[in-house]
Amino acid sequence: MKPNPANSPKPKSERLLILSDGKPGHVNQSIAFARHLDLDYDISPVAFKWRGGKALSYLFSQAHIYISALFASEINSGCYAAVVSAGSGTYYANRTLARQLQCKSVAIMLPNGYPLDFDLIVAQQHDNPPVQSNIITIPINLTYVEPQGLVTPQPGEKYISLIIGGDSHHARMDVELLKSQLNNIFSLFPDHSVWLTTSRRTSPEVEVMLRQFQYDRAVYYSQETINPIADFLQHSDYVFLTADSSSMISEAVSFGKSCVEVLPMTERQLIAGKINQLIRILVQQGCLAIFDGSVSAKNKKISLNDVLKQQNLKYLRLSSL
Repeated sequence: MKPNPANSPKPKSERLLILSDGKPGHVNQSIAFARHLDLDYDISPVAFKWRGGKALSYLFSQAHIYISALFASEINSGCYAAVVSAGSGTYYANRTLARQLQCKSVAIMLPNGYPLDFDLIVAQQHDNPPVQSNIITIPINLTYVEPQGLVTPQPGEKYISLIIGGDSHHARMDVELLKSQLNNIFSLFPDHSVWLTTSRRTSPEVEVMLRQFQYDRAVYYSQETINPIADFLQHSDYVFLTADSSSMISEAVSFGKSCVEVLPMTERQLIAGKINQLIRILVQQGCLAIFDGSVSAKNKKISLNDVLKQQNLKYLRLSSL
């Protein structure tokens, strides 16, 4: 598969090469990095050639041995400002290709298990990264939020939005608890119109329960594979979202005007784990509240654009900045 050029006329010397492991949550963070810095990019898939390749990559990288025979890629040449990637399936290829292409290497998320000698690492605070001159610590995931016009508010109407995820390795969703939370929310906002969206992880059981309520607009991912979250954030007074996705939470606290309320997925979910640490950090910063049956006006937003531009000028020194 050939690299996919972004639609822009900039030369490759001012472009980024984004490596993809096929996981949207990883690739989207790399794309967000490029878009915040107003840099064009090409996307190329990479993968280890055999199952034991990743284990070898940890050993090779610790010994500073970088060989392209370990992974599959169609990148042979090019002029790029940097190679950028997120996910353990990409970090070894990142360092190898950056050496071959004689450009910078940028890791999105903390590359645990690999030497932290990338030219730049953008790590989340909840991963507790070490203090190093090449590490930028940000409080949320890298995200770039842009409304798509998928919902249209009516003049004079007020809106709240429900963003419902699903089971994850963090917690399994308690359907009855979610139903109780929704009953509370509807009772708190009798004069607001309600928008709803689900995700690819929303189970059929949860969807059946959600259909018991009335919405001004409901987007069920099982039927419409669109993402109206940015539009919800732009137009809603309050956004309520389940505590299963750091990406959804990061979007909610980095864009729009909405007050943000997180819905615990179980009675005891918000105790331990990285996503819960992220939520606690954002509560302390006044960016969101944990829904307990009442609401708080927490709508402080984090400008990733400002953080990245300031820090990138200091550490990455791309020619276009």
